[in-house]
Formats: sequence, structure tokens, C-alpha cells
Amino acid sequence: MYALVTGANSGIGKEIARQLLAAGHTVHVGARDAARGRAAVDELGGDARLLVLDVTDEQSIAAAAAQVTELDVLVNNAGINNGGAPVSEIDLGAMRLAYETNVFGVVAVTNAFLPALRRSAGPRIVNISSGTASLGWSTGPNPQFDHRRGSYAAAYRSSKTALNALTVFYAQDLAGAGFKVNALAPGLRATNLVPAMAGMSPEARAAAGIGDPAEAAAEAVRLALLDKDGPTGGFFSYDGSIAPW
Repeated sequence: MYALVTGANSGIGKEIARQLLAAGHTVHVGARDAARGRAAVDELGGDARLLVLDVTDEQSIAAAAAQVTELDVLVNNAGINNGGAPVSEIDLGAMRLAYETNVFGVVAVTNAFLPALRRSAGPRIVNISSGTASLGWSTGPNPQFDHRRGSYAAAYRSSKTALNALTVFYAQDLAGAGFKVNALAPGLRATNLVPAMAGMSPEARAAAGIGDPAEAAAEAVRLALLDKDGPTGGFFSYDGSIAPW
């Protein structure tokens, strides 16, 4: 069994790769930076393979796809969170960058690797989204996303909402070919996505409700290894519960 995890040199992506390796998969560790990717592969060991892949670069995507002829699992994990501005103050450059990585990059990578995935007896795609993308949670009485705080991180959050829509569309489009396509809200995790977390102590992270990336990775792996009767076109929280769109 073969898997590709984009943005897998750190954070949730690396933990997903680690757990897929433990489940017996050969894992292509997607990394934009070759040196960081090699360091991750060396750490992970086993059947981890470096795949240099910049999800915003069409030539990089094409070169990576040419190296992968067999694929059972694609985890679209690479993403950016480039600022916390509300929509009324958003810089259009920041908005474009968020969409280039979190939306257009997912489409470009997914479509490039579809030929390899179609050769699988049970192809699976997992899109790493965000709970902050949920319109239900954003408009309801959810303490994590209190609407009184305004539409903070509008570029990131709306790009992940768009990713959720793409998850539904891919699930519908590919259902006849046996694909299972789902999105995951991983919860707040100690990763490079929010640089301020890097200097926090474990105690401070725990107090702020910032969890271990491995916990979110476990649900991503569950979705990656669904059997033929598993769900498709869903949005799941890290605990396995269904998240509201």
C-alpha cells in the first residue's frame, strides 16, 4: 500500500506519515524543502520516501506525480495560516496566498495524482481542513469561534471552507470509481501553522487547549484506511464525530 502526505516534514503531516508507516504503508513524504524533507524521512525511517513537492508550483507537482505510479492514499495536509486579520481589514495578497496553497494547491495535487490513485483497489483522499472553516460553528454558540470576535483569520478560514466544498465535489465526482474523500477538522495543535506556539511550554499549551498533533493524525489515518462501506463526502472532527459544515 502506498500513501502520499503533503507537507509531511513537520506537525500533523509528519505524524500522519509516521502512523501510516506503522500501519504498513510505503509513505511518500511530501516536502517543499528537500533538506527538511530528508531530515523527516531519516527520522521516520522504514518505508518513508522523500518526494519534493511544492503544492503551489505546477512544475514541481508534475515532476512529483511522474515519480509516483502507484498510490492508495492521498492526504492533502500542506497549508498555511498567514495572518489573523478580519475580512474588513484583509490584504488581498494574503487572501490570494491562502487560496493558492489551501485551495488551488489541493486541486492541482489531487488532479495530478488521480491517475495513480485510479489504479488502486480502494483509493482514499483526506483533506486536512479546520474547525474554524465550519459555518455552523462560526455562526452558532461555539465558544471556540465566538462570532463577537469578528471574522478573524478570514483568509485562512474561508480557504478551508472552500476546501470543504471541494471535498464534497470530489466525493461526488469520484464515487463511481470507489473513492472515499473526506475532510478533517484536526483541532488546535502545536504545529508550525501558528508560530507563536513554538515557544510555549507544554503546560501553557495544555492550559490553552493546544493538543498533540498525533491525536489529530490518528483520525486522519482512520479516514485514510476506511473500508469499502466507510463514509465519503464527510467533515469529521479529530474525535471521529461529524463536524457541521
